[in-house]
Amino acid sequence: MARVAFIGLGNMGGGMAANLAKAGHDVRAFDLNQDALDKAKAAGCLPAASAAEAVAGAEAIVTMLPAGRHVETTYSDVLLDNASPGAILIDCSTIDVETARRVAQAATERGLMAVDAPVSGGIAAASAGTLTFMVGGTEQAFGRAEPFLADMGKAVIHAGASGAGQTAKACNNLVLAATMIATCEAFVLAEKLGLDPQKFYDIASISTAQSWSMTSYCPVPGVGPESPADRDYQGGFAAPLMLKDLKLALEAAASVGANVPMGKRAEALYQAFVDGEGAGLDFSGIIKTLR
Repeated sequence: MARVAFIGLGNMGGGMAANLAKAGHDVRAFDLNQDALDKAKAAGCLPAASAAEAVAGAEAIVTMLPAGRHVETTYSDVLLDNASPGAILIDCSTIDVETARRVAQAATERGLMAVDAPVSGGIAAASAGTLTFMVGGTEQAFGRAEPFLADMGKAVIHAGASGAGQTAKACNNLVLAATMIATCEAFVLAEKLGLDPQKFYDIASISTAQSWSMTSYCPVPGVGPESPADRDYQGGFAAPLMLKDLKLALEAAASVGANVPMGKRAEALYQAFVDGEGAGLDFSGIIKTLR
């Protein structure tokens, strides 16, 4: 097993770091939040007093940070100067494609290998070790990163060159947002027309309306597998994070002149939801705005 530095122990990073420790790695963890560090320690990680301390001597360095500016600052101020020559840098944050490419290029110029490896699956999957990783980087860098990612997920897919992982994540969540809204609309319409939600689910989940939003993350309480809807839309994938991902997708679309009218409408609806009652709710809670 290897020494691994893990920087960023939020809702996603905490579970991911715990799974690396569970797999037998020597995980040196850092976060600005003391509670997060305490939880990491209880999960088998060794808390570090600083990011530089966590990185020292690590064979793999995993970052899970809120936005591109945090990733770029962490790379420029800490990682590139303190990483061991043979370390693999694995950024699992969801950030813009251009920043992902810049930090990978900066790492290459220092003789380091780096990949962008954003995730799909949410908090439950992070804790259970069943995330899907979409990875951008060279074949050699992917080969170095894959064993560590496999200890945190069920699927590790090489999407292409640097930035390809972030591209895949942006496109994936563009689809997710649109299908969740459409799924919510359909359930509300069925309900208003007098159709029992369970009966609609039983039909739609095995028909052409089937989607992940329908069968794995149903936005209606008491229908389908357990989901945040059964907890009054608490936990899961926070609506502000979906909004963040939509904005990244729209920025990427604008940069290449792609026409994404459904994505724009989804972004507007999630913006209104977050500005209203949705700031503290799961993204499936957008069904509340349709009733």
